[in-house]
Amino acid sequence: MTDTERPRLPLIEICVEGIDGLLAAQAAGADRVELCASLVEGGITPSLGTVRAALELATIPFHVIVRPRGGDFLYSDAEYGSMLADVRALSELGVAGVVVGCLNADGTIDEKRMSQLVQAAGHLNVTCHRAFDMTRDPAEALEALIRSKVGRVLTSGQRDTALEGVALLGTSSDRRGSASSSSAAADSTQTTSPKCGKEPD
Repeated sequence: MTDTERPRLPLIEICVEGIDGLLAAQAAGADRVELCASLVEGGITPSLGTVRAALELATIPFHVIVRPRGGDFLYSDAEYGSMLADVRALSELGVAGVVVGCLNADGTIDEKRMSQLVQAAGHLNVTCHRAFDMTRDPAEALEALIRSKVGRVLTSGQRDTALEGVALLGTSSDRRGSASSSSAAADSTQTTSPKCGKEPD
């Protein structure tokens, strides 16, 4: 079998809490990490000190979640302002990417804010987290994210687990074409276990 005939191995991305979680995932063979604080809240923005330590110690790329609090994804102007500031600071620090998500009260993607976050991120990769799974219409949401220039989506197919949401994951993959990529998220209801995303190399 030639190299071109070999099946591509999945890229394994793990959501971790803090620097110890990053180092454990790295030692276990993860390809990429989503760095968070407080996974019990679904992941919130880690401190800049944690990010700086990760930059010193990580040998794999990591993306940083930018989420000011747990709960829903409807943010006040003050909360959103802090998100913009965090994204700009992370861009200056030189992380590989950021993970964000903003919704409107009607369950649609907040395109204006998402576009502004992408612009603030500059050269960084931008992923929409599982706010996508809270949207009223996944096809509509995916198109909104593509228009906002978001590069990837972390989703379980709007179900509790990626296995349950596999039908939507396949549909989303067909719709996105080359505009963006999606990662399957494992069960995030088990707060003691990190979510895992997989995508082809």
